[in-house]
Amino acid sequence: MMMRTDPFRELDRLTQQLLVNGSSGTWSRPSAMPMDAYREGDEYVIALDLPGVDPEAIDIDVERNMLTVKAERRPAANSDEVHRELSERPLGVFSRQVMLADSLDTEQINAGYDAGVLTLRIPIAERAKPRKISITPGSQRKAIRG
Repeated sequence: MMMRTDPFRELDRLTQQLLVNGSSGTWSRPSAMPMDAYREGDEYVIALDLPGVDPEAIDIDVERNMLTVKAERRPAANSDEVHRELSERPLGVFSRQVMLADSLDTEQINAGYDAGVLTLRIPIAERAKPRKISITPGSQRKAIRG
């Protein structure tokens, strides 16, 4: 049996669950998931925190330029047999949508899941990469092609 001696910590936890995240997410009203997004060389990287989520319970979709990630943290298989003394980890559905720029190649998204972090790597499209254009001397014109 675990005993908590700090009533303010418990109040903070309950306030966080009710006001910020909701106590748990449902498919119609999922909770948000923390995310980092940054450019790394010729890729755009999105890292989402999903600790304790089975990779089979993660769904990633791209429609046009809208990336949608949904995940579900389910209770342990034997949770009916276990008396919960303390439960702070939220269960339920988590979701995040990100509008991707046209300069990203959404056909080549690579997803990896390690240590509770889902990492999506999206390459920069060839047409969006910088390129040099040579100049032809004299009165000759040169067509600019990408």
